[in-house]
Amino acid sequence: MSEFVRFVNHGASLISPTIVEQVMRQLPVWKAEFAQIHAPSYPHLVDQLEFLADVVEDCFEGAYKDLPYFAMAESLFALMYAHKKIDIIPDAILQIGRADDSSVVRAVLIQNEKAFRKYAKSTNVNWKKITSNP
Repeated sequence: MSEFVRFVNHGASLISPTIVEQVMRQLPVWKAEFAQIHAPSYPHLVDQLEFLADVVEDCFEGAYKDLPYFAMAESLFALMYAHKKIDIIPDAILQIGRADDSSVVRAVLIQNEKAFRKYAKSTNVNWKKITSNP
């Protein structure tokens, strides 16, 4: 997992306010796209992506102000990565195509678990449904 953590941290460090604004304009479409993911090997992935999208939206809109900026940047990076059509493992490969997406998302959730638990509690989201377990 340490390689994915470094990858996520580096990617998040490149997130600028301009990138945040660009992604926010596209996020509703991405959320609909994420809802269509069929990845039985990664049963929590869709819920995790939806959770991260909600976190980013709430932070951007000012509805939630207690999340550290780097946690939001990592969340945004994970959403951008999951949306990409070309990534480490092509999504079209059955059984393992979403393994890299899941690993990136899990790295974000694990690194920011305390802050995300607090967000989940404040928004009445069942954290166990979002679990960072594989």
